[in-house]
Amino acid sequence: MGRKIIITCAVTGSIYTPTMSPHLPVTPAQIASSSIDAAQAGAAIIHLHARAPEDGRPSADPAHFREFIPVIDQASDAVLNISTGGSSLMRLDERLAPARAMLPEMCSLNMGSMNFGIFTLKRKYENWQHDWEPALLEATRHTLFTNTYEDIENILADLGDHGGARFEFECYDMSHIETLAYYLRQGKVKTPLYVQFVLGVMGGIGASAENLMAMKASADRLLGDNYQFSVLAAGRHQIELATLGVILGGNVRVGLEDSLTIPPGKLATSNAEQVRKIRTIIEEMGHNIATPEEARQMLCLKGRGAVNMAF
Repeated sequence: MGRKIIITCAVTGSIYTPTMSPHLPVTPAQIASSSIDAAQAGAAIIHLHARAPEDGRPSADPAHFREFIPVIDQASDAVLNISTGGSSLMRLDERLAPARAMLPEMCSLNMGSMNFGIFTLKRKYENWQHDWEPALLEATRHTLFTNTYEDIENILADLGDHGGARFEFECYDMSHIETLAYYLRQGKVKTPLYVQFVLGVMGGIGASAENLMAMKASADRLLGDNYQFSVLAAGRHQIELATLGVILGGNVRVGLEDSLTIPPGKLATSNAEQVRKIRTIIEEMGHNIATPEEARQMLCLKGRGAVNMAF
């Protein structure tokens, strides 16, 4: 018997820059259109960042989110998952501002501080569309992405206990699973946990089948039956490790936030193209994709009606 598999699509993020792909959505209209197309292709959850429309730099300004959230809301019933990660160069209050305003059904939550190195991408390009692009990449050589224990606890209380959001717990390393298990023992997180295994980001665990299986074994030992998981693999490993995640009993995340390419290594023309690719694999394995309403039931979400879409 096949399972219902949740596909999350992360449509733009804060890692890749406009120079790297002409298909990366950066304006509000592009983000909205790309999100709607991804949902129509089969994504039950849309993971959202914003960008400044004038030059595509990462933004956590709620005003920028307001330019595309209502458009997506009117055209799709997908679960809208708002990033609290923003970018490593943003202050905590800045990163949390959109979710605090919107009170979404889901938020991402990075389970620890880490080196988040994207400076190596700089060497692949010479002619930049905007001066901020190489500067942002280089800045990650000497900055940290910071989520202290206090930060995590404040986010859980503010957006979870107060706002009613459930979390996509982003675990970039084995220690992040240990941290999540600590908060489970403390009763500070609600089950079922939705754990995102993140592989292939410099500073976190590498993208390999062995590492994914180790993360799954660790989560099984520490979290027991209290969690479901999804797999996010950066760059060229996206589809192959997502496929392994399905084999191991999990769900998947794709999207141009995580990888600009699609096998056999060409630039993906859209987020929907990646969604269709992984959907085909899922269905050929005998599984079915979850609808947004099925995803809400699986993850015990509060429902679209409890979201502040008028933020």
